[in-house]
Amino acid sequence: MNSNKPLILVAERDPFMRVALVRVLGDRFRLMFAEDGQEVIRLTQAHQPTLVILEALLPELDGFQVCRRLKQTAETRHIPVLFFTFLLAEERALQAGADAFLLKPLRHDIMLETIHNLLRPSGWSREGGGRKGTQ
Repeated sequence: MNSNKPLILVAERDPFMRVALVRVLGDRFRLMFAEDGQEVIRLTQAHQPTLVILEALLPELDGFQVCRRLKQTAETRHIPVLFFTFLLAEERALQAGADAFLLKPLRHDIMLETIHNLLRPSGWSREGGGRKGTQ
């Protein structure tokens, strides 16, 4: 595994969506998966990923609670959070502190563009431009 690649923590329980995300993101990023909100908090604190991708509907703590906690904690508030969900809750996600919001199903071009836009301020970028990350 290339440690020069940015680490993305993905909160996703659906095994088919996990496979799709690995296909779309796996060659550009290191991926780590979590299945519940508590695990997202623990892994984020332990590994300091470059980006967190959150599903809104998670057990233990939902995505909104996770986002609020990450954004209220000094060690994790700088980490961009992208909501990626079927739930029509963009306003709620942004109020919780999300940096971007995308609706499922996966559109790989929009996902990659959004991630690159979110990571650009942290010093990691790719060739080319793009627009801000809401769909």
